[in-house]
Amino acid sequence: MAAVKSEPTRILILGGGYVGLYTALGLQKKLRANEASVTIVDPQPHMTYQPFLPEAAAGAIEPRHVVVPLRRVLKRCHVLTARVNKIEHERKSVTVEAADGHIEQLNYDVLVVALGAVARLLPIPGLAEQGIGIKTIGEAIYLRNHVLTKLDQASSTLDPELRKRLLTFTVVGGGFAGIEALAELEDMSRFATRYYENIHPSDIRWVLVEAAGRILPEVRETLGVWTVEQLERRGIEVFLSTAAKSFENGHVVLSDGTEFDSDTIIWTAGVKANPVLANSDLPIDKRGRLEAMASLQVVGHPDVWTAGDNAAVPDLSRTEQDPTATTPPNAQHAVRQARVLSANIIRVLRGGQPKDYFHKNLGAVAGLGLHKGVADALNLKIKGFPAWLFHRAYHLKAMPTFNRKTRILLDWMLGGLFRREVVSLGQINNPKEEFARASKS
Repeated sequence: MAAVKSEPTRILILGGGYVGLYTALGLQKKLRANEASVTIVDPQPHMTYQPFLPEAAAGAIEPRHVVVPLRRVLKRCHVLTARVNKIEHERKSVTVEAADGHIEQLNYDVLVVALGAVARLLPIPGLAEQGIGIKTIGEAIYLRNHVLTKLDQASSTLDPELRKRLLTFTVVGGGFAGIEALAELEDMSRFATRYYENIHPSDIRWVLVEAAGRILPEVRETLGVWTVEQLERRGIEVFLSTAAKSFENGHVVLSDGTEFDSDTIIWTAGVKANPVLANSDLPIDKRGRLEAMASLQVVGHPDVWTAGDNAAVPDLSRTEQDPTATTPPNAQHAVRQARVLSANIIRVLRGGQPKDYFHKNLGAVAGLGLHKGVADALNLKIKGFPAWLFHRAYHLKAMPTFNRKTRILLDWMLGGLFRREVVSLGQINNPKEEFARASKS
C-alpha cells in the first residue's frame, strides 16, 4: 500500500504573467483538497495582458481592464507580492524581496519558473534617460498622458523649434510591440488634433526606426512590405536597416546620418529573458533562457517546470526542419504551454507521465490603429478592416476571465458610440507637484 503524504506538496510559481496565472488557474481547478499548496510570487498584484497595452495607451480600452487581479481570481492560491532575487534549487529555496524591503526565503517541493522577459536595452547614449518602454500598464498609462501632454505644450508655445521637437515622436523597434504601439498612438494623436485649433495633423511627426531590413518578422515578408506602405501613407517616416546611435538630451542620431530632436522616444527593440535566471543554479542557454524539455520540465531537473518567454522550449512542430527550433516568445504559446504545464504537474503528482507540448503556430495578428490591421493566420493573408476584427476577436478570446472579456467588449462598444477620450491626465505622472507648490505659497 502506497504511503500517504503527511503534508501537501508545496508548489511555488515564480511570476504572475501568462504562464504563472494560467498555471495557477489550472492547478487550483484540478487539485484535490490537501493534495498540494500553491504559492505565486510576482512584484505586481496583477497579471497584464500585454497585447492590449497599445489600445490601453491609445484610450480604446480602460487600463484597469487589461489587468487581472491575482488575488481575485486565484482564491485557492497564496499570492505574495515580492520580487525574486535568487533561485537555489539544490536547497529547494528561492530568495524574494517584499515591497517593504525585507528578504524572505521560500522553500518548495515543485518549482514553476515563469519570470518572463524584460526589455533588452542596448548601450546607446541617452537611452536609459530618454527612453520609454511599453511592457507594463504603468508605461502604457504614462505614454498616453505623455503624448497628449506634448500636444498641450506644443499648442501653448510660440517657439517654432520647441514646437517641432514636442510634436516629434520616435518609436524604435519594428516588431509587433513597436508597430502596434506606433499605429495606435499615431491614430490617437492625429484624432486629438481636431480639438487643437493651432495644431494640424500634418504638424505631427511620427518616426519608426528598425535595424533590420523589414518589420513584423512574424508574418510573411509581403505583409511586412504592405504594412510599411500603409504606415507611410499615413505620413509615418520609416527607417529600415537603420540603427539608433544616440538619444542624448532628446537629440536622435541614426546610423544613416539622420538627426532630429524628439521629446518622445519609445523603445520596443526586443526583449531578453529575466536576468534573475543568471542568479540561479538551473541550466540556461546562450540567450539566458532556461533549458527545457518538450514536457516543460527543466533539463536535468524533473521537479522544476518552465514555459513562456524565459524558457527555451523545443518547437516540435518545426524540429524536422530545424532540430534546435524553440517556440517563439508570444502570448499564443505562453497560454497554451501553461495549460499543458498545469496538467503535467497534476499527472506527475499522481504518479503519471507528463505529455509533450506540441502546438503548430496558428499565425500572427496585429492592430494598426482603429479599423486597420494585418494578419497572417491559418495560411491566409488578411489586411485592413477584416484583419482588425480578427485581431480584436482573437485577443478578446485569449483575455483571461469572463469579467475582463466583458469589460473590454463594453469599452469597444462605448468607444464606437462616443469615440475615444483624448484628455491628458498628465498630473498622474507627478501627483505631488501641486501639493508641494501649495506648501511653498
